[in-house]
Amino acid sequence: RAQPSLLLISGTRVVCLRTTRGFSNGKVTQACGNMVPNHGYDSSSDPPPYTITVSKTQLTPGEQTKVSTLEDMSKGTTFKGFFIQARDVGKPSGGAVGSFTLMNKSISQLLTCAGTQGSAVSHTSESKKTEVEVIWTAPANPPSSVQFTATVVQKYKIYWVKIPGPVVTLTGGTPGPSFNPTTAQPTTSPFSSEGCGTNKSCLRDPVGCDPKTDPVCFFLSFRTEGQSVVFELSGPADGYVSFGLSLDKWMGNDEIYLCVKDGDLVDVRTTYATGRSYPQPTSEDPLRDRAWALSDGVIQCNFRRDINFNLADHSFFSLDHNYYLFMANGRADSGRIRRHDRQPLISSNQIVISGPPRDLTGSRSPLLIKYHGAFMLVAWMTTVSTGIIVARYFKPDWPESSLCGQRIWFQVHRSLMIVSVLLTCVGFILPFIYRGGWSKRAGSHAYLGCTVMVLAIIQPVMAVFRPAPNASRRYIFNWMHLAGGTIAQIIAVVAIFLGIHQQALLLPGPWSTIVLAGFVIWGVVVDLILEVHRVGFLQIGRGCSEDKLLTKITFSSLQQDSCFKKIVLTIFLCGNLGFLVALLNSINNV
Repeated sequence: RAQPSLLLISGTRVVCLRTTRGFSNGKVTQACGNMVPNHGYDSSSDPPPYTITVSKTQLTPGEQTKVSTLEDMSKGTTFKGFFIQARDVGKPSGGAVGSFTLMNKSISQLLTCAGTQGSAVSHTSESKKTEVEVIWTAPANPPSSVQFTATVVQKYKIYWVKIPGPVVTLTGGTPGPSFNPTTAQPTTSPFSSEGCGTNKSCLRDPVGCDPKTDPVCFFLSFRTEGQSVVFELSGPADGYVSFGLSLDKWMGNDEIYLCVKDGDLVDVRTTYATGRSYPQPTSEDPLRDRAWALSDGVIQCNFRRDINFNLADHSFFSLDHNYYLFMANGRADSGRIRRHDRQPLISSNQIVISGPPRDLTGSRSPLLIKYHGAFMLVAWMTTVSTGIIVARYFKPDWPESSLCGQRIWFQVHRSLMIVSVLLTCVGFILPFIYRGGWSKRAGSHAYLGCTVMVLAIIQPVMAVFRPAPNASRRYIFNWMHLAGGTIAQIIAVVAIFLGIHQQALLLPGPWSTIVLAGFVIWGVVVDLILEVHRVGFLQIGRGCSEDKLLTKITFSSLQQDSCFKKIVLTIFLCGNLGFLVALLNSINNV
């Protein structure tokens, strides 16, 4: 940590800082946008022990003003790295302003940010420092005011980002964008879905939402103006909203645009992600005409980007090509983003960014994961439940009828269970295909799913080696088969409840949880009705068997019993299919 000193000599400033350590040689141009060192640790939450001071707070374009730096306020504290910029007060995320001149080349060096040579200063080594002095020169067409900011590293794990310095007024400068200082909102009109598909391309979640009236609308629009594209991005988020351009539906090797909330400000920046690594700032800043707004938890930003910008650098994509769009949001700490809270919204098809306007659709759930959820629902909430009911309550029915040499109830039960095992096997494999291996973020859902898969395989294996119906040890198989099936069904239901809250298949809550709970309760109620009926009928049957005269009544009762069970089964299947269709439709719409 160092205390930045700024020397202004007729448009020049001196800054005294304590260094940040991300690159010991100070070549940190990739941090030009957010000024965050790539150390993998959070910025210190303690008050920074360094300050920036200037001798004059008013300048004119080209004027040289001397700026001095206060000494370190904490005794004996040194710093190793630093990164200094001047920013437009009205547009703090718009990049560095002005240029610096070095006063001590052994400890400081000039960097190029926002396309301006010498617009930032950093350290040359990780040697300990107590003061840094530089000179800042006001540009010919400056904004109305600028503020000096510095990132200072005391140790690799201890640093402060964007330590605020003094604000200097520049007379004769152009006014910055009009923001409401109380709410940090631009006074321009809010974003709207008007013109989506006709004047601009839009990607929205929920489908058809309007950011002007819907506070939970995630919205991305873009339109071509000459040789550039204007983007608008909006959504409710605690830390950031973002979108990326990708050649496929997998995250990695993507150009990503971030609107990151940092206190009462929003930092709009471009990054590039290699693989699934943390996105890194690009070597140059391709954005201009930035503006942003914060209101009631919604972050909005818009900017302009040239269609073809520095194509020699692989981190910049040409907007004349086809890309999938990724839209994500999440938390941020001191301008450093965290992993997105939800699965990104991915456009259903590729689109040429500079091409004709289209109203796009997308999904937050990969297709393989949707099939996984659908197969498991059908297997464990419908086919398994129906197969158990048939085996438990319909054995006495169709006594004189057979199907392929076996009793009807057995063939129905066996067919349903074979289908259940096949659906479970296919559904079990799909997430591994999608992830390319084990998912560390699936939590207990994955372990429960593996348990269900094992039990689902054991059940038919046991059935193949079951003893004959009249064997003395048949009861052991009966109990093991019943216990294994019941345990598997219970674990499967728990896994499904956890599954509908997984990030990769996050169904809308609490609606989906209520529907699934109703699904389970419906099956339990039907099972209880049939069980009560079965017990009551057995008691009547015992009474009838003592009186030979009631044989006709007993036969009539059997017919009534079979009719009642068939009616209950029909009602169960109708209700079950209703719940199933509702959940499958919800999966389809994610």
